[in-house]
Amino acid sequence: MAEIKNYTLNFGPQHPAAHGVLRLVLELDGEVIQRADPHIGMLHRATEKLAETKTYIQALPYMDRLDYMSMMCNEHAYCLAVEKMLGIEVPIRAQYIRVMFAEITRVLNHLLWLGAAGIDCGAMNVLLYCFREREDLFDVYEAASGARMHAAYFRPGGVYRDLPDSMPQYKVNKIRNERAVRKLNETRQGSLLDFIDDFTKRFPHYVDEYETLLTENRIWKQRMVGIGVVSPERALSLGFSGPMLRGSGFAWDLRKKQPYDVYAQMDFDIPIGKTGDCYDRYLVRVEELRQSNRIIKQCVDWLKANPGPVITNNHKVAPPSRESMKSNMEELIHHFKLFSEGFRVPEGEAYAAVEHPKGEFGIYFVSDGANKPYRMKIRPPGFVHLSAMDEMARGHMIADAVAVIGTMDIVFGEIDR
Repeated sequence: MAEIKNYTLNFGPQHPAAHGVLRLVLELDGEVIQRADPHIGMLHRATEKLAETKTYIQALPYMDRLDYMSMMCNEHAYCLAVEKMLGIEVPIRAQYIRVMFAEITRVLNHLLWLGAAGIDCGAMNVLLYCFREREDLFDVYEAASGARMHAAYFRPGGVYRDLPDSMPQYKVNKIRNERAVRKLNETRQGSLLDFIDDFTKRFPHYVDEYETLLTENRIWKQRMVGIGVVSPERALSLGFSGPMLRGSGFAWDLRKKQPYDVYAQMDFDIPIGKTGDCYDRYLVRVEELRQSNRIIKQCVDWLKANPGPVITNNHKVAPPSRESMKSNMEELIHHFKLFSEGFRVPEGEAYAAVEHPKGEFGIYFVSDGANKPYRMKIRPPGFVHLSAMDEMARGHMIADAVAVIGTMDIVFGEIDR
């Protein structure tokens, strides 16, 4: 009689549920996973090494391309680390704008996660619902920074520019007639802040719609409940952070525990799970959508009432205004020196971390006093979570491996930097 052996299967890197260039080597007994070995290295872009050859300002746009679902949150950690080394103060209005955009980015990230995790487990409609709201938020990104994804909007010392007083309008074309365009432009008559304010009023109803589709859906619960369980102690020892840690019952959130910018002034709650399974992590992220909406609303109200500068007036670090640069020789020299040479950072080291949508995202700099980092190290949350793939998937079926990868919310740009 033939001996029955385990067999090995490549899951990815081209698998539609592999979330990037993940190659997962599964050792299977029938359809039951005995071992899951994640292989990374297919995307390697050497971001940390590249940053050592660029000035601090030139390296900033690389941050957007790390986790390309959480663009401004990556920039946030980078700017905080540079500011820590330079010892510069960020104007209060810039801090509110940063917090508002960090939360808009969290909503963007969680919406894409929700849609992708839904499709992974066979729920097709939820992706279309989530992308409806992502379009509005990408319009917000574009209005503020000029780019829909890779914004490069946060800068050391503040943000690139103040928020615009008007929103781009839809125009009549062969797809949309005048009546349809008028309806689409209803919420775009005021400033960017007015548009975001209107979005915060509409958004809770949209989250209710996602929950109607999924939360009590029996197929969704069969795919999620009791899958990939991680105990609180194990989550802590594995180095989990963000929704992966909070799903296991730990109320750890850097926005509360180590507040940065104006998070200490914000009123919001930290959602936590009970059992540490895929379903709890789903519930945590859905509740985070509601809490982020609360924070965005608070920032909008403050920003409407409080004008002011949005970037430091230290022209060794931040460029002068275009107007003064074109009319004043001193300012022209500052502008030229800043963008050709950058600024010098005192010798030393600094680590700054933010509560990124996926967990703790940190930037560690070592400076030798030059205009480029001597060393830069990125602490990505996804790398830590992926390392627990074997432990979370063992004993489950192949289909459950898809749910586990989905619940980790991994993006390979930051894992395989």
